[in-house]
Formats: sequence, structure tokens, C-alpha cells
Amino acid sequence: MSDSQRVALQSVPGRPVRSRAAGRRLKRGAASAGWALLGILLAMIMWELVKAVGSVVPFPFNTSDTTMPNVWTMVNGAFQPEMRGSSTTVLQAVMMAAGYSLMIAMGGFIIGVSVGLLLAITMQRFAFMERGLLPFVIASQTVPLIALAPLIVGIGNRFSVGPFEWSTTYSVMFIAAYLAFFPLSVGALRGLHAPTPTSLELMRSYAAKPRQLLFKLRFPSSIPFLVPALKVSAASAVVGTVIAEISTGVRGGIGRLIIEYSREITGQPAKVYVAVFGAIILGLMAAALVTVIDLYLTRNLPKEGPA
Repeated sequence: MSDSQRVALQSVPGRPVRSRAAGRRLKRGAASAGWALLGILLAMIMWELVKAVGSVVPFPFNTSDTTMPNVWTMVNGAFQPEMRGSSTTVLQAVMMAAGYSLMIAMGGFIIGVSVGLLLAITMQRFAFMERGLLPFVIASQTVPLIALAPLIVGIGNRFSVGPFEWSTTYSVMFIAAYLAFFPLSVGALRGLHAPTPTSLELMRSYAAKPRQLLFKLRFPSSIPFLVPALKVSAASAVVGTVIAEISTGVRGGIGRLIIEYSREITGQPAKVYVAVFGAIILGLMAAALVTVIDLYLTRNLPKEGPA
């Protein structure tokens, strides 16, 4: 194909051009980042406004500096030494703890997604399995996690196979997987049922086997359902990790750090807020990793909007 033909093809109205699509994605990403920053700014303004009004009008909750420090106090507290005489700042300690929790959460996320996807494929393939398993999958999420965590730790600490010994860290990862598998299994099951009867009939007319139906039709059709489910699963894995760290007392993670800093809330109230914000950012990072997967999986799909 000559250069003139390439130029002519790129100038055809409605023809997708990779560079233009990348530019639109970049603009949408910049717009999303701008709205996110605006939301953070509005939250900071509302925080200070509530604190200022609370000093004049009595609120049903405490707005003193101990429970609601100013935004600049929290920012300044992030760069203070974690302990007297220590060279490590609060922000550095929170970042290290968040990184440790992220590794555990990602391990639980991978396990939970694998189990959830396997359950979804099984339930889609066999109708009697869907009728039998789905109620138990839903019921599993009604168990209080605070009560479940010590039970898992107690059972796991007695489990060992040869040189392998179960540790409390594995219990935390198990709890993260326990919360992560449910959104993925339900979302994947919905996505695997997404192909239209016409598409299924067309594949069957080509004598497609169940495995070919799964990988050639059902999986591509389930991507719009899988990606939101993956984001919820990633956030659930982070929540499960933080709660499990608090419940089981595992050191090194952001959950344990929140408990330790909460004991110093009278003298240094900003420290616990820095740890809480670290946990929030941890959840956003997990969702961002799924967004990167989403961009890769949908890179060749047609986008909405003008070409």
C-alpha cells in the first residue's frame, strides 16, 4: 500500500485511527484526574468548614483538634518523626506498611479471582451447579468478618504439611481472598451468560465445542462485566487485608499501624489520619492496577463517542 493510500484511508470519516484514540484516552484520563483532584479539594474545604462551624454551633459529634485536626496539621504530621529521635517519618512508615499490605492483598486478590472465576465457569457450564452453589456463595458473605478472622487464625496455626507451616500472614491472605472471590464469581457468571442466543447458535452451527464457546465467545463477551467485578474484588481484598490485620494483630501492615497510632490520638491525632489515608490510597492503587488491565483488554474494542 502506497503512502497516498494510507493517508486516504486515515482521512475516511469514522475510521478509527490509533493515534486519535490514544489522544482521546489521554484527554479522558486527564479529565478524570482533574475531577479527582477537584473532589479532594472540595472534601478538604468541607472538612475545614465543618470544623469551623462546629466551634460555634454544637454538632452531635466532636469537632475538636483531637478528633478533627486541621488539614494542614495532618499534612505537617505526615512529615514528623514516627517516634522521638527516629529518622523515619510518619509518611515513610505508612508507605512501608501500605506496601506490605498491598503484597498480601494482591496475593489474596489473585487467589480469590482464581476461585471466583473457576466457580463462575462451573456454574455456567452446569445449570444444576449454579442452582446448588450460588446460594452458598451469597450466604458466605453474610458471615461477620470480625468473628471469622480469629477462627481462621486459630485453625490455620495448627495446619502444617511437611516443611510448610501455616502462618498468620497466610490467614490474612485467606481472608482477603474470601472477600475477593464473591464479586468476581457473580460478575463473571453474569458475563458468561451475556452472549445472545443468535451468537450461541452461530457458534454451534460451526460445531464449536464447549471449550471453544468459552474462550472464543463467552470470555470476550464477559469483559464489560469482568472489569467492574475485578475492581470491586481488588477493593474487597484491600478491605479484607486491613480488617484481618486489625483483628489478628499482624505486624508490618497498615491495619496494625492504624491500631498503634490510634493509641496516640490524644497527643498526635494527625498520625492516625495519615494511616487511614494510606489505607484509602492503597485501595485506589489496587483499583488502578485493574484499570491498567482494563485498558489492555479493551484496547482493540470500539470506543463510544465520535471518531
